[in-house]
Amino acid sequence: MNILMFTNTFTPHVGGVARSVAGFAAAFRAAGHRVVVVAPRFEGTPEDEADVVRFPAVQNFNGSDFSVPVPVPGILAATVEDLQPDLVHSHHPFLLGDTALRVAATRNVPVVFTHHTMYENYTHYVPGDSPQMRRFAIDLATGYCNLCDAVIAPSETVAGILRERGVRTRVEVVPTGVDLAAFRRGDRAAGRRRAGIAADRFVVGHVGRLAPEKNLDFLAGALARFAARDARAHVLIAGAGPSRDAIARAFEAEAVSDRLALVGVLDRPALADLYRALDVFAFASLTETQGLVVAEAMAAGVPVVALDAAGVREVVRDRYNGRLLARPDTDAFLAALAWVRGLDRNARDRLLAGVAQTAQRYSIERTARRALALYADLIRAGRAERHPGDDLWHTAQRRLGEEWKIVRNIAAAVGDAWLSLGREREER
Repeated sequence: MNILMFTNTFTPHVGGVARSVAGFAAAFRAAGHRVVVVAPRFEGTPEDEADVVRFPAVQNFNGSDFSVPVPVPGILAATVEDLQPDLVHSHHPFLLGDTALRVAATRNVPVVFTHHTMYENYTHYVPGDSPQMRRFAIDLATGYCNLCDAVIAPSETVAGILRERGVRTRVEVVPTGVDLAAFRRGDRAAGRRRAGIAADRFVVGHVGRLAPEKNLDFLAGALARFAARDARAHVLIAGAGPSRDAIARAFEAEAVSDRLALVGVLDRPALADLYRALDVFAFASLTETQGLVVAEAMAAGVPVVALDAAGVREVVRDRYNGRLLARPDTDAFLAALAWVRGLDRNARDRLLAGVAQTAQRYSIERTARRALALYADLIRAGRAERHPGDDLWHTAQRRLGEEWKIVRNIAAAVGDAWLSLGREREER
């Protein structure tokens, strides 16, 4: 198959979507398929990338670590002609996501969309954030789903939410997979040496974008208090983002800054070492569709303490492979960390067996096969529907129709947000 992927975030940006796109692209290529990724340019983007097309982009949009691509007509034409895509896969419902719909319509090939993100939880990055903006984000994403031939949900929870919101398109659950072998190769001793943590310490860790929507105020406060209560506890955090200083301040407030290691963004070998250096992984985000880092931690053999939330609850089973807590209660979170800390050898071995069994479900080979099976099914259906007359007139007609559907989707989302605002004003 020839697969054309569109994403608004990609390497070297660090985040779950970027890792998902890169991981699936690598797995598809390893299976013998050609994949071209269309993405914005980020600071530090390599100059020599095979089968990657970069669009110019506004860097660090509105104080975030995101780039906003600026679609420029003509950049893709030669690539699309050379690739002759059998299928288009979009990873966002806006910006380059609109370009994905247009290319799929022009080439008359199926388009798949992965609903990676609950976009209403990220509207604080947009000027004018409000309940209406969050409603707009939901409607825009839902409408986009219904313009595609299939939607991939990273978890059953997300699939249910999409159906409740009115997604009529076929929805398939395909989690982002993890390279199990890469994380198992991590070096525990090397990870601790890099962070300056002694071999006999109990290490709690976290990996991810350090941003407000990840509930890091709660997590940092809980981890700082845990370190203050346990003299042998250390906290190891990898990632970058606007919440980094707030995390450091939480540890300063508990006078345990010397037991916090903020190691920044790590590449794959060093990241595997970090996971292996941990005794428990801590996760408090309530905005995930899957929680890829939770699966990565388990791939490295690390139990997880997390809050019950969409995506996460399908990976973490309480007292089987970690602890899953009903709500963000600091005392309960501290007690769960202490529970893992206090396990004897036999109890910890049983917990780690559950961790290993869970990790197998998220191998990249398994999830890539599921995605490729969906692709093949859609391509077969698409080809069965084709008919003679694929001349320039029919191509232009299809593209005009797709443009109208895009405009109609945006207009419907704006209209719903405006009506919501009007109702609020009437109630006041």
